[in-house]
Amino acid sequence: MVGEDAKKSPILDGGAMLLCVCADLFSPAGKSDMAVNSMPVFILFLVVPFVEIYLLVEIGARIGAPWTILLVVLTAIVGAWLVRVQGLATWRRFQASLARNELPATALAEGLCLLIAGALLLTPGFFTDGVGFACLIPPLRRALIRQLLQRSAWKMTQGPAQPRDSSEPLDGNYKRIDDK
Repeated sequence: MVGEDAKKSPILDGGAMLLCVCADLFSPAGKSDMAVNSMPVFILFLVVPFVEIYLLVEIGARIGAPWTILLVVLTAIVGAWLVRVQGLATWRRFQASLARNELPATALAEGLCLLIAGALLLTPGFFTDGVGFACLIPPLRRALIRQLLQRSAWKMTQGPAQPRDSSEPLDGNYKRIDDK
């Protein structure tokens, strides 16, 4: 099966992953675990373009094509500026956390959220702009991060990082390469 061979590849990128998922979805042998888990993502990639086209056509019919194009460009410019301003503020919080010897997990999560918001705001369309602008509102962004962390296995810790006691031995396995 094409999908199974592609999943074993160590250099699998996002585009190949999508092709792999599509190949597994329509294979006669059935669905793999990866295809079942990625089904919501596949549906998202299928539904969002239709929503964007519908909104562009409807808004274009109401206010006219030139105004619609201007509005899409304006939201991209304003969104890029807001992402830049908030990104710099997040970068300063990241550096301040490191200076206080704290784990900058919150700043990293917010930075990732801002990166996604920037990508959504630069994508032409009103639906993605709405989601991107929602990610720029700090209380919504922090609530989204909190929800995602509660559902994940990774947990963020607050407070200063604890240094390791250097007198405590560090256990591990090793193998000398120069011995044959």
